[in-house]
Amino acid sequence: MIDLQRDGDVHILRFDAGENRFSPDFLSAVEGALDALEKNEGPGALVTTGTGKFYSNGLDLDWLGAHGDEFAPYLGRVHALYARLLELPMPTVAALNGHAFAGGGMLALAHDFAVMRTDRGYFCLPEVDLGMSFTPGMNALIEARLPRRTAHEAMITGRRYTADQAMAAGIVQRTADEAGVLPAALELARSLAGKDGTVVGKIRADLYRPALQALRGPALG
Repeated sequence: MIDLQRDGDVHILRFDAGENRFSPDFLSAVEGALDALEKNEGPGALVTTGTGKFYSNGLDLDWLGAHGDEFAPYLGRVHALYARLLELPMPTVAALNGHAFAGGGMLALAHDFAVMRTDRGYFCLPEVDLGMSFTPGMNALIEARLPRRTAHEAMITGRRYTADQAMAAGIVQRTADEAGVLPAALELARSLAGKDGTVVGKIRADLYRPALQALRGPALG
């Protein structure tokens, strides 16, 4: 489901669960990986990536449909995942190998930087077309990580951004073809791995304190 490996000072967390939706098992696996990463000593950086045509399609709507009574605690776990990435004591880079939709797009936004594949895949926040609104925590994360004009357009229209469009809109910081996405993310991560992780986590926590407070507040507002 997930695979955590190390390449020098860079930790590579690969999602390998089809669409990489946030099932409870998927969340548990990622939480376990973050537990290990939080204990890292010395230089380090994290790269996350998916497999095939999906980075992540976000919330597991099928599971939610069968477990509606667990909606609030489930969202709490998703919010906590975003918050842990915002406070992780090392630089983080998302290598978007394919679609990053809805909660998967927000997962990418919880990283310091993102590299997006040019020949396949979209970044999209489609909640408006699904008849869904954003939780206070999700709103705060998106508002904190995207230029306001981009956040407005992405959330109100549900636009699907290609890599070049996402770069122009300030959603991602680099683009590459299929073969180059992970190497580009690794190159960026290696350039940052020597930063003091404790300081990186503290700076990020201070910079995004309102978003962290919202993510740790009531899931449904």
